Amino acid sequence: MASFRFDPTEIPDVVRVRVPRFRDSRGSFGELFRSTEFRNAGIPTDFVQDNLAVSERGVLRGLHFQLPPSSQGKLVAPVEGRIFDVAVDLRRLSPTFRQWVGVELDAQELELLWVPPGFAHGYQVLSDRAHVLYKATAEYDPEREDGIRWNDPALGIRWPLPDPVTSAKDQALPTLAEITLPDGPW
Repeated sequence: MASFRFDPTEIPDVVRVRVPRFRDSRGSFGELFRSTEFRNAGIPTDFVQDNLAVSERGVLRGLHFQLPPSSQGKLVAPVEGRIFDVAVDLRRLSPTFRQWVGVELDAQELELLWVPPGFAHGYQVLSDRAHVLYKATAEYDPEREDGIRWNDPALGIRWPLPDPVTSAKDQALPTLAEITLPDGPW
């Protein structure tokens, strides 16, 4: 059986995962997750919550994160459609603090993105519709929920589609300069 491929991005802790896929006359099959291979690649496997979001073209969700002790790592997988997935490093002691990485993920290619704790996460839908599944390493905690504005000029994220559709909640998020981040581990 073919193995998963784990490709670090420009921010090495954010990892693009390429899933082996098997095709025949019936269609295709691929495992989205296998704990042994993810553990061997240095990605935690202690997921406690699965989320599924369905959105139309141009919808932008994010940039979201949870503060310690409820910080979440996320394994993101579009199971239908294409998205532009973004992770912003919020770890104050990291050499990539305040940097972002964006990766296009396509359900047809069975691609995933590992976003570790300490990163804000968001994505924009590029296809007509996308179903996005993500596994989280901590449960949703409304008391620790936070975010930064998707269009924070200090970050300069280059979203692929103009005039994104966002929620009122995401529009009201502060900029990175307006929030207080922990000094220690996430």
